[in-house]
Amino acid sequence: MLFWEALASVLIGLVIAYGALHRLPRRLPARPLVLSTGPASALLGALLTHTVLGSGHTAAVLIVALGFAAALLSLLIRPARTRRRRSVPA
Repeated sequence: MLFWEALASVLIGLVIAYGALHRLPRRLPARPLVLSTGPASALLGALLTHTVLGSGHTAAVLIVALGFAAALLSLLIRPARTRRRRSVPA
């Protein structure tokens, strides 16, 4: 069962990473970093949750994997660049 949870969490991480790249292409770093962070963080979240809860909690494991992937991908987002206006001295 752990194998299927791990595989599903990696797929969840890839989906979240692709979604982030599609939605925020200019605010994320290099594509390979994002595509590796998503699955790795989801797998970490799934393994950690499986260790804490034990077997038989597949839904909770996958939900936490989704949360881990979203949280760690959000740390990669750079702030939006805003144009600063110069004030003209009077």
